[in-house]
Amino acid sequence: MTTPPLALVTGAARRLGKAFALKLAHMGYSIALHYRGSVTEAEKTAEEIRAIGVDCLPIRADLTVPDKIEFLFSLVDEFHAPLQVVVNSAAAMPVGDPRSLEIHDWDAALDLNLRAPFLIAQEAAKRMTRGGVIVNISDVGAQKAWSRYPSYTVSKSGLESLTKILARAFAPDIRVNAIAPGLVLSSDVVTPEQWERLVKKLPLERAATPEEITSTLEFLIKNEYITGQTIVVDGGYSLI
Repeated sequence: MTTPPLALVTGAARRLGKAFALKLAHMGYSIALHYRGSVTEAEKTAEEIRAIGVDCLPIRADLTVPDKIEFLFSLVDEFHAPLQVVVNSAAAMPVGDPRSLEIHDWDAALDLNLRAPFLIAQEAAKRMTRGGVIVNISDVGAQKAWSRYPSYTVSKSGLESLTKILARAFAPDIRVNAIAPGLVLSSDVVTPEQWERLVKKLPLERAATPEEITSTLEFLIKNEYITGQTIVVDGGYSLI
């Protein structure tokens, strides 16, 4: 019997990370489900994935600590399955004015949103001996000047640059791409009224569904002639 391939998704307990994990499970991948603080959500997501008929192991780790990334991969290795896909979805989005942003909030975004994907890619490359795909989750804001989220915006811009560098360095066996979503799921960083105003500004006048974002992941996995690219899925946000 053939061993199912393995996919690692960071920040997969909830929101888009969960959607990516479920998409990969439906594609037949076993799931290494990383999370940090969302214990209840992680267990619930793992149950949903197992109900699809694939293995799922929730792994708790603080990706801002390099040693914890090594720990994460020590558990990934316990699957005894070929690691074929990595989705770097975990992210922090501190709010702050560039004039007064605390160094803690700067480091929180850069360590999780940029350094962690780099270290994870290094570890993944050691294991993708038969090829693989790494997909970094960026943001349409990477190409904007979001002064309310300076560390987040810089980290996502850097992630898109890192995507190109890794794609070139890891070729031809490992492909590295990124997805830059626009407005998908509202969060507590904006009020419902602010969210509605943002959505109404979009050329398509609506937020994306999670499926419209996760289908891009499936496309990047299946199309084997794409590497080093950031696919923007933003309903026209980048046009405004």
